[in-house]
Amino acid sequence: MGDPSAACPHGALSWPSCGSLTLDWIRNLTDILDWSSRNLPPSDLPSVLPSQVLVRILLAASDVLHKEPNCVRIHPEKEELRSVVVVGDVHGQLHDVLFLLEDAGFPGEDRMFVFNGDYVDRGAWGLETFVLLLAWKVFLPDRVFLLRGNHESKYCTSVYGFENEVTAKYGDQGKQVYRKCLRCFEGLPLATIIADCVYTAHGGLFRSMNVTSTKRSKGKKGRKIVTNADSSSLKLGSLEELSKARRTVLDPPWEGSNLIPGDVLWSDPSLDLGLSPNNERGIGLLWGPDCTEEFLKKNQFKLIIRSHEGPDARFKRHDLSGMDEGYTIDHQVESGKLITLFSAPDYPQFQATKERYNNRGAYIVLQPPDFATPTFHTFDAIKPRPQVKAYYDFEEVIDSDEELDWRSMDSGSSIQVVTTGQTE
Repeated sequence: MGDPSAACPHGALSWPSCGSLTLDWIRNLTDILDWSSRNLPPSDLPSVLPSQVLVRILLAASDVLHKEPNCVRIHPEKEELRSVVVVGDVHGQLHDVLFLLEDAGFPGEDRMFVFNGDYVDRGAWGLETFVLLLAWKVFLPDRVFLLRGNHESKYCTSVYGFENEVTAKYGDQGKQVYRKCLRCFEGLPLATIIADCVYTAHGGLFRSMNVTSTKRSKGKKGRKIVTNADSSSLKLGSLEELSKARRTVLDPPWEGSNLIPGDVLWSDPSLDLGLSPNNERGIGLLWGPDCTEEFLKKNQFKLIIRSHEGPDARFKRHDLSGMDEGYTIDHQVESGKLITLFSAPDYPQFQATKERYNNRGAYIVLQPPDFATPTFHTFDAIKPRPQVKAYYDFEEVIDSDEELDWRSMDSGSSIQVVTTGQTE
C-alpha cells in the first residue's frame, strides 16, 4: 500500500459537464480506482470517488438495467461485430478485471461483453469492480451486458463482505450507497441468448413452474402451481417461462411460486441424468447431460455458458473437473456443449489455509460467422495484490456457497461477521 497522504494525480472524479459518460471519463475512472486501491486506505475512497458521483452512476445504471428483459437477446451477426467476450465470476478482484478488459480489448463498436454475474463479495474491491462495470454499461448499453449472479443479493452480501465493504469505504453514506447497489442487483437480467445459439446465465438451467387444473369451486376454475415438486415431477422450463419470472427480488426465493430466478442463479450441472433438487446448496437444481441435450435441442442452441463454481466449489465435487484453468467442459452432447467459466484467478482472495488453489482465470471469445465456437483465453492473477484485510470472517464463514441458512435469510435475521476492512 502506498502513501495514504499522497494526492491522486487524477484529482477527484466529477460528473462529466456534458451530462453523459464518455470514453475519456471511463478511462479516468479506471485510473482513479486502480490508483486508490494501491495508495489509499478504504475509508479515503470518497476523496477521489465522491459519494454523489457514485450514486449518480448507480442511479443511471439502475434505470438502464430495469428496462432490460429477464433474458436479453443479442444479435451480433446483424451488427457485423468482430467478437463477443463472455466473462464469468470476478468477485471483487479489480486488478484482474482491469487486466481482462485490456487483454480482451475494451467494449466498443466491434466488440460486445457479456458478464455472467458475481461482481462482488469475497474480494476486497467489489464496489470498485461493480461501479466500473456499471459505468461501462451506462456508456455503452448495447455493447455491455451485465447478468445477475447469486452473490448479487442482500443475503450473500451480508455474509461474504460486500455490505461491510461499502460501509467501511463510505461511512455515513454507506447505507445509501448499499441500498442503491441493491436496487441495481434487482435490475440485473438473468440470462442472454447470443446469436440465437448461445445461452449464458450465472448458474444455468431452470425448472418449469407447471400450472395444472384443479376442481372447480363454486363455478370458478381453480389453478394450482406446482412448486416444491419431487424429482420425478421436475421438468425443464421454457424460455417463455423464464421471460415471465419475477426477477426484481433482493433474495431469489428457495420455495414458493417464483423459483425460476433461484434456479438460474444457483443451479449446477451433474453427470447424473435428470433434474433433481440441489440439496448441497439448498436452492436451485442439479441437471444432467440429458437435460443439457434437451435444452439445446429444443431451443436450437449450440452452447450453454454458465459460471458459479470456482475452484473451492469444484474441489468438493468428484464428478466434474476442477477449475485449474478457469473453465471446464462439463457436458458434451449431440447438440453442443455445456461450459463452466470462471474469471477470478487465484481465488478466493482470502483463504484460511496456506495452500491455495492457484487457479487461472479465463474468458471466452465468440466470433463470426456463427458465434458458436468458443475460443478460451486463460490468464494468471495480477500480483502482488495491494495489502488489505477481508470484509468478512473468511476463517469462520463457510468456504463455498453450500448449506447457507435460507430460513435465516427468509426471516430477515441479521448475520454477525467480523469485518475491519482496513489496510495493513
